Amino acid sequence: MKPLNILISNDDGVFAEGIRTLAATAKNRGHKVTVVCPDQERSATGHGLTLHAPIRAEKANELFKDGVEAWGCNGTPADCIKLALNEILDTKPDLVLSGINHGPNLGTDIFCSGTVAAALEGTLAGIPSIASSITSFQYRKFAYASKLTLEIAENALVSDWPNELLLNLNVPPCDPKEMGNLQWTRLSIRQYEEQFSKRLDPRGNVYYWMAGEAVKDLDSAGDGPKNWPSDVAQIYTKSASITPIQPDLFWRGKISKLPKLIQN
Repeated sequence: MKPLNILISNDDGVFAEGIRTLAATAKNRGHKVTVVCPDQERSATGHGLTLHAPIRAEKANELFKDGVEAWGCNGTPADCIKLALNEILDTKPDLVLSGINHGPNLGTDIFCSGTVAAALEGTLAGIPSIASSITSFQYRKFAYASKLTLEIAENALVSDWPNELLLNLNVPPCDPKEMGNLQWTRLSIRQYEEQFSKRLDPRGNVYYWMAGEAVKDLDSAGDGPKNWPSDVAQIYTKSASITPIQPDLFWRGKISKLPKLIQN
């Protein structure tokens, strides 16, 4: 494969070890790498855009492997990809990678994920894109997830990458020798209990801290072949999960289930 022009972003920020490892892995494989990512933690910002404040970007090459062009941006992950594609890059990249995220992006959590939003911006621009995550907030070994991300991307690009296909990769936090086989998965339907923790500040004023724990319903999953496991179930077996996603959110249930419209 000829060297690729790769754009990398994330939502954990420019100092995150995951993105530095991913960028170094891509560079070591002979690709041209540009990083444009938030200058600080921007997790769970979803597909938010900065419309009421200026967006700034500063060079951050010193944080990355030699030869990697890097920028830290004060905007959201989606801002970073838009800025890179419209202002920073001279040519359209061959591939957009987002990650390696510090924590899972499974099931319907992708709707609030800044990691997935950055990759989705690439997909919307017609660029093959992958969001990649380690399913633990404490695990700090990103080498295998980075290698797997690049291998999946390179292999997919050799074939005909379909338009509007976004790949969402989640890797379990364990030694690669302990992992099962990588497999296609469906998005699980994730629900949470105890969404907020009510507390008092030192002055006696009430505030809320978002908390809660995911309900692990391993059998629940959305559209997709029924013989595919859900992404949550796949990770539960210590196996990497890869889920095909597209931007189209149109209702896929029975038309007869839609509410009746009020006629004038």
